[in-house]
Amino acid sequence: MARHKVSIVDIAKKAGVSITTVSRVLNGKAEQYRISKKSQNKIRETARKLNYIPNQFAAGLKSGKSNTIALIIPSLSNPFFAEIASEINAEVRNRGYITIIGDSDEDRQIENEELLQMRSRNIEGLLIAPTGQNGSILKQLNDQGLPVVCIDRYFEELDIPYVSTDNYQGAVMATQHLLEYGHKRIACIQGKQDSVPNKRRIEGFKDAMKEAGIEPFSITGNDFSEQNGYKETKLILHKRQRPTAIFALSTTIALGCIKAMREENVAIPDDISLITFDDHPFLDYLATPLTCISQPTRDICRMAIKHLFFKLENKEIGEKQVLLKPELKYRKSVRNLL
Repeated sequence: MARHKVSIVDIAKKAGVSITTVSRVLNGKAEQYRISKKSQNKIRETARKLNYIPNQFAAGLKSGKSNTIALIIPSLSNPFFAEIASEINAEVRNRGYITIIGDSDEDRQIENEELLQMRSRNIEGLLIAPTGQNGSILKQLNDQGLPVVCIDRYFEELDIPYVSTDNYQGAVMATQHLLEYGHKRIACIQGKQDSVPNKRRIEGFKDAMKEAGIEPFSITGNDFSEQNGYKETKLILHKRQRPTAIFALSTTIALGCIKAMREENVAIPDDISLITFDDHPFLDYLATPLTCISQPTRDICRMAIKHLFFKLENKEIGEKQVLLKPELKYRKSVRNLL
């Protein structure tokens, strides 16, 4: 048998007051209608005892506000995006809103469907790490008045606020670290090729290698996944001349690299060094802790939320498009060849 859902009618009967009085107290209008403190306390206590849960959807229909923010990310299984979702959810909750989270699975069609679903739920704002192919839809939503902010991934050609890491500088830092340790044969395993972070990381890697006078160089891969890292590392390890180091453009790719090297009895860093883009606490607990380029995830999320709520409140945003500085974290996965 379905459990009866407590309504304001039940509260009114139990408290011995009118339904209108209950509604005014629970909607924060008690002072406006001069309802006594005694009645207010009695109504709130009765609501608590009956485990009353407000119907936010109905309230939203009346007020035109849903107090709901949508977040769409490429993959909840990716530790980097899982951390973003956690940080965003906490920041949104602190502002009295709730977050609806969608996972596009790096698929343009799924992302389109998620956007339609989110829009139909009367969301007040959208945070998105786009797949890289739906710029026109985001522009349309933004032009229609929905506050949109891109996080991590973005479209440089659109006038939509974004907060990300300086991916180019991060890749230069990682590559230069390998070069300074005497590595010249460096293989780069990339992620989703049409995403802006991947493009900038590849540019940084290429420029650092060219500046060091090292050409040609190896760039392979097509996805920010363990499978991509595993497959590409397997292929690399079966080449006649192996690289002395691998630069993985995400921690998920790096995990695939580690699995492949373990199967081939290749030791890190004694046989091949490994450096990755992105940080996560688990990198410290691997058999060989991974040196990495760490992104300021918390700062990215807080700034993105600040941008979004500025738009919600019709306030001026200073710098709309922000790139934050990454950090090189030294661990034990890069061998010094000098």
